[in-house]
Amino acid sequence: MSDFETVAASENQAARRGPSGEPGAPNQVGGTSTLAGKPRSLAGDAWRDLRRKPIFWISLALVLLFTAMAALPGLFTSNDPADCVLARQHAGPSAGAIFGYDFQGCDTYARAVYGTRASLLVGALSALLTGAIALVVGMLAGFFGRWVDAVLSRVIDIVLGIPLLLAAIVLLKRVTSDSSTVRIAAIIFVLAVLGWTTAARVVRSSVITAKEQDYVAAARMLGAGNGRIMWRHILPNALAPAVVVLTIALGSFIAAEATLSFLGIGLKDPTISWGQDIDTGRVHMRESAIPLLVPSTFLALTVLAFIMLGDAIRDAFDPKLR
Repeated sequence: MSDFETVAASENQAARRGPSGEPGAPNQVGGTSTLAGKPRSLAGDAWRDLRRKPIFWISLALVLLFTAMAALPGLFTSNDPADCVLARQHAGPSAGAIFGYDFQGCDTYARAVYGTRASLLVGALSALLTGAIALVVGMLAGFFGRWVDAVLSRVIDIVLGIPLLLAAIVLLKRVTSDSSTVRIAAIIFVLAVLGWTTAARVVRSSVITAKEQDYVAAARMLGAGNGRIMWRHILPNALAPAVVVLTIALGSFIAAEATLSFLGIGLKDPTISWGQDIDTGRVHMRESAIPLLVPSTFLALTVLAFIMLGDAIRDAFDPKLR
């Protein structure tokens, strides 16, 4: 064995032993803890950071609670929200209705529980459609650059300058169908078309950073085309920040749907919506405030849960915010 090979073998053995001289001892390389020469991944570090945050567990518990409420409302109430008797108008809390009845004699709690489904459905589908638009636009702008980036960036700026609620009111005024399915689809489409710009900017920034990495250059040298590079190498790196933004946006979409329904432009009967109940409770607030407070509390907790969850995930995945 040559002197060079002997020195290299000694250095490799020392590196495996670590600074303490013990085999398998953890090293500190660039601020990232390693064990037996294996660095921890960003996802692993993020998960360790999330596990120590009470706000993450609280927001996750609330999200799971409202998701279960939307999927299986029968587990949370045995009353029919459409069972309304005027004789029970503004009746107080009882064993059969823990929050009493509204001005039509409907169970206030049951309506709030069943209203979760429409709000979460609109929010989730709007976020998914928003994510699809943002991924396409952001990846094209960030990957190809030049005139493609210039054109798409100007489109993003134009859409970003349009007030979401004002534009949604104008567009939804054109929807005259009384079908609940049509109105839900229209609201989802309008919110997605107007709300994709922030996520697109985040994706664009991630793509610009990822395409300069060595593994992309290696893929090009091996003959990979643009489509394969974007799908196999760029997309996985653009998904994580986009998911964080969309989690926060989901809460905003739920609030926007409730606002539109409150204004009488969004969901209408027979669909049960928090926005509708808040509007009805506002009108009859002097007779009883509970029918206003219950759906308002459900809405506030849901929106807050998604925003807090998105903030916690963002802080965990962004090393600068730790």
